[in-house]
Amino acid sequence: MSEQTPTHSSSFRLLILGLVAVAVVIGLTLVIMAISQRGSETAVNEPVNVLADSDDDCVTCHERNTPGIVEQYGHSTMAAAEVTCRDCHEVDADYPEAIEHEGTYVLNIPTTAMCEDCHEAEVAQFNQSRHALPAYVAYAGQDALNAELLAQYSAVPEGGFIDDKVRARNSLHALEGPAITQFACERCHDVGKPAADGSVGQCQDCHLRHEFSLEQARKPETCNSCHIGPDHPQWEIYQESPHGIAYMTDGDNWHWDAEPGTLTVNDIPAATCAVCHMSGFGTTGTTHDVGDRLTWFLAAPISARRPAWQDNMVRMQGVCTECHNSNFIETFYSDADNAVEQVNLWVEESDQIVQPLIDNGLMTAEPFDEPIDFVYFNLWHHWGRTAKFGTWMQGADYVQWHGAYEMLHERAELIEIVNEKLEANGLEPVEYGPPPLLDISAAGE
Repeated sequence: MSEQTPTHSSSFRLLILGLVAVAVVIGLTLVIMAISQRGSETAVNEPVNVLADSDDDCVTCHERNTPGIVEQYGHSTMAAAEVTCRDCHEVDADYPEAIEHEGTYVLNIPTTAMCEDCHEAEVAQFNQSRHALPAYVAYAGQDALNAELLAQYSAVPEGGFIDDKVRARNSLHALEGPAITQFACERCHDVGKPAADGSVGQCQDCHLRHEFSLEQARKPETCNSCHIGPDHPQWEIYQESPHGIAYMTDGDNWHWDAEPGTLTVNDIPAATCAVCHMSGFGTTGTTHDVGDRLTWFLAAPISARRPAWQDNMVRMQGVCTECHNSNFIETFYSDADNAVEQVNLWVEESDQIVQPLIDNGLMTAEPFDEPIDFVYFNLWHHWGRTAKFGTWMQGADYVQWHGAYEMLHERAELIEIVNEKLEANGLEPVEYGPPPLLDISAAGE
């Protein structure tokens, strides 16, 4: 019996070692399989550079001189569709602003006319939008347009509210001078600048070269490049809105590369700039006219309804109904309409406040030559517009403290300046009560 004990003990130890060895082998196998699977997933998700093995002269030369551009374009859907460098850049020798380059003639920056060859509908929609000539005219004025462009501008709905208040804004461009404005007004408003070939717009302002990424064009940060600041703080408003909060907290999980015209709440589950204003979403088709779904000219000093605003509303509500019920949407539209009318009342009153100075020759027609001009301008251009944008984009702080409150502050200062001028010239000051309030019970009738 005593002789058999070591034999049993050895067998038991061998069994344990065998089981451990099997467990180690299985564990290693599982680890190797997991690494292999992860590697294969990475390989599948890794974007393909379709120009990696290209022998095209443009590609091989620019791989040495501007490799970043070639790398970007190689990953683009345009390169995948076999759109070549020459398709966008090469032109005839007599083409406006053509330059000689390596035995041919090219445009350094392709114009909208080049984009139109493939994107005819998009360019036509863009030309009817606020981003086209109205953006450029906002600083350059109508006198900068030739007869053909002036006719095109006049056909754009947003070109119709150029009154003295808006012309005053044009004069800021001249007052500040080119050393400043090339880095200020023009950086954004040139999105609608005409090119030498007569085409209008800068597609690359929104579709950054050379990757032309759907994700980049769709994300709100792209619009943030221009839609910021006291006169049109859409980016800041969006950040504090329910839609913006959803994007900030979960946007990394959204499907930014989904096929255009097919977006649903499964791809992008909360509103973005592009979803509301441009993307094909729900029952509403894709457009490059950013005003196509809006019911008001909110950027105007005193907002009016847009032409065919009912049709625009149907298109926008086709987006809204993907997430919200009809009762919510109808109530929101009614309440937001009232807010616009209220802001209109305050801007209209500001015109009445300064009228005695105009009637008595105490306020010059020259813009921004005395402090009252800045107060009068800020009331509508900064705070009135901000209150309206904040209302429709659901940013309470911008409706209140950066909007209505600032309007009332400017109103009080405007009244004080006007009465001081009247009294200094032997005229009776004007007494004002509280600011006018919209009768909501009668609104919309």
